[in-house]
Amino acid sequence: MNRFSRHCVFGALIFCTAFSATAEEKVTLNFVNADIDAVIKAISQISGRNFLIDPRVKGTINIVSASPIPTSATYDVLLSALRVNGFTAVESDGVTKVVPEAEGKLQGGALVRKGKAQGDQVLTQIFPLRYESANMLMPLVRPLVSQNGSVMATPAFNALVVTDYGNNLRRMEKLIAEIDRPNASVPYVIPIRYASVVDVNHTLNKLFADSVASGTGDKMQRVTIVPDLRSNSLIIRSDNAMYLERIRSLIQSLDQKTEAGGNIHLIYLKNAEATRVAQTLRAVLSGDTSAASATSASSSGMATTTLPGTNSTATQAPVQGGIIHADAASNSLIITAPESVYNNLRFIIDKLDFRRAQVHVEALIVEVTSDKAAEFGFQWQSLSGANDSGTNTIGGTNFGTRGTGTNIIDAAANIGSVSTGLNIGILRGKITLPGIGTILNLGMLARAMESDSNANILSTPNLMTLDNEEAKIVIGQNVPFITGQYAQTGNTTTATPFQTIERKDVGLTLRIKPQISEGGSVKLQIFQEVSSIQDKTNVAGIITNKRSIESTVIVDDSQIIALGGLIQDSVTESLDKVPFLGDIPVIGNLFKTESRKRTKTNLMVFLRPTIMRDAKSYADITDQRYRHIMGEQSKAIPRSHFILPDMDGPKMLPLPSSPSQPAER
Repeated sequence: MNRFSRHCVFGALIFCTAFSATAEEKVTLNFVNADIDAVIKAISQISGRNFLIDPRVKGTINIVSASPIPTSATYDVLLSALRVNGFTAVESDGVTKVVPEAEGKLQGGALVRKGKAQGDQVLTQIFPLRYESANMLMPLVRPLVSQNGSVMATPAFNALVVTDYGNNLRRMEKLIAEIDRPNASVPYVIPIRYASVVDVNHTLNKLFADSVASGTGDKMQRVTIVPDLRSNSLIIRSDNAMYLERIRSLIQSLDQKTEAGGNIHLIYLKNAEATRVAQTLRAVLSGDTSAASATSASSSGMATTTLPGTNSTATQAPVQGGIIHADAASNSLIITAPESVYNNLRFIIDKLDFRRAQVHVEALIVEVTSDKAAEFGFQWQSLSGANDSGTNTIGGTNFGTRGTGTNIIDAAANIGSVSTGLNIGILRGKITLPGIGTILNLGMLARAMESDSNANILSTPNLMTLDNEEAKIVIGQNVPFITGQYAQTGNTTTATPFQTIERKDVGLTLRIKPQISEGGSVKLQIFQEVSSIQDKTNVAGIITNKRSIESTVIVDDSQIIALGGLIQDSVTESLDKVPFLGDIPVIGNLFKTESRKRTKTNLMVFLRPTIMRDAKSYADITDQRYRHIMGEQSKAIPRSHFILPDMDGPKMLPLPSSPSQPAER
C-alpha cells in the first residue's frame, strides 16, 4: 500500500470513529485506489462483520460518498464495489467469504425465500411454478442470469433453482410472477335460442377455418369452438379478445327467428349415401333394427322415412319426432323435426358423413413346379405265319396302356403313334391279319425316354376398394361345360339333339372385403381362386386345375401375410415285366419296362393390404402402376425393319398430376 492509499484509509477510519459516536451513526467513505484488503478491513470495523478473503482477491477499489451514509449501508456499498471488480461475498456460519465471482455459486450462497432477495450478494432462490412448465420456462430465464450465475429446472417439483445476485433475483421474481399465470382465455358459453347449434357451429368453422385448425402458429390467433347439443349452446375459447367479440356478434346476428314456417332442414351429404343414412337414423330413433325396411323409394327417386311420434303422411305437421326424406338424385337429406331432434340427428349425420379410407390389396400367387420322368424297356412280338392258313402260333410282350403310343401293338398299327424319346425297332415287312388288315411286322421295340420340366408362375392381382365394401376381380375365360344332352328321334330319320351348357369362369378370381381398425390393422375376408384348363379331349368333359383359398385374417398396414399354399413332393415308380424272365440278371431287362416320375410342387399365396387415407397415398401407387404399364408398352413397340413398314403401337397418355384432396379422418 502506498502512502497516499494508506492515508486515505486511515483518514476514513478516523472519520468513521468520530462519527460513530453521534446519534445519526453515519459515515463518509472516501477510498481512492485503495487496496481491497484495506477497504475490507475498514468495512469490517464499521459493520462489525468478520471477513475471510480468498488469496485470489487482489486489486484496488474506488469508493466515494458525497454525503454521509448509515453504517448499516456500508456493507452493501462494499458488495457493490466488489461486484464491479469481479468479486463477491458469500455468508457462511457467521463469516463473510470474499471470493472471485465465478466461485460465488460454488461457495454455498444463502438460500432466500420469496421477496427476500436483494443487494449485490450471490444468493440462491427457488421459484415454484403453478401453471407454466419449468422446462419450458428455463430457456426464457437463462439469458437474464448473469454470466457466472446458474439456473436449473426440477421437473419433479416443477420449479426453477436460480443462483445469482440478489437484485437480479428480485427482478426475475417479478418476471416469473407475470408469466406464471393461468390462461387468460376463459371459455364462454353462448346459448342459441332460435338457430341450430350444429348449423351455427358449421358456419363459424368455415369462417374461422384457419384459426380453428390445430397446429403450430400464433397462440393469439387460435379459436376453439365446441357445440353442446344438450343445452343447444356454443362453448368458445380464445386468447384474442377481438376474436371473441367478433364471434359473439356474428352468433347474435345468426341466431334470429326465421319467417319460414315449420322446421325443415336440407343437408347435403359429401361422402355417405343418403338412403343408407336415412335408414340408419330411422333405426336409431325407433330402436328397431328392422326399421330399414320401412324405407320406400318413390318414382322421383325420393326415399321417405317417418320418425316415431309422427304421421306417415308428409303433408301433416308432426308434433313430435320428425320426417326424414332421402333424395338419391342429389344425395341429400330433408329433415322435418323440432330443433332438439334435429340437433341430435345432425350430430349423428356429421359422424356418419365422413370420407372413408380405401384399401389397396396386392395378392402374390407363386407357383414353382418341377417334373422329372424316365422310361426304359423292350417289347417283342412274333407274327410270322399269322396270315397263312392252318394253325399258327403268335406271341410277344407288350407293356404300356393301349392308345398312349408306348405299346408295340399301337406302333405296329401306326408307326407315327410312337411317343417321344428314343425308339428302336426291328421290322420284317408287312403282314396281313384276318379281320385286322395289313400292319407292320414289328418284331422288337426298344424305348428310352427322359423328361425334365420346370415352371415358375407369379401372379399379382391388385384390387382397391372402400373400407367395409366388398370388391371382386376376375381375369380369365368363360368356358362352357356340358351338363346334359338329349337326342330325340321322331317318325322321321332326322334327329333333334340338344345339349345343356353351363358357363364358368376359369382363370384368376380375387374377392375381398376389408375392415380397417382404429389401430391401423386390416381385417380381410378373402376368397382367392386360380383355375386353368388341363385337358379338353376327355370324353367326359373338360378337365380343369383349381386352387382356391377362402379365409378371414387380420393384417397390419403394408405388411405381407401368408394365406396358405401347398408344398408337395411325390415319386412314382412302375415296373412291367414277364414273370420269371424279367427276374433274370442282365438278360431280364429285355423282358421288362421300367418308368420313374418325380413331381415337386411349391404353391404359396401371399397378401399385402395398404391403407390409403388421403389422395397422396393412392396417387403414389397409381403413379407406380401407370408408369410400369407405360414401360411395358414401350418395350412392345415393333422395331424398325428394312423392308416391313414401321407400326407404332398404342401408347398411354402421360399421367396428369392429381389435385390435392382433403385428408380423410
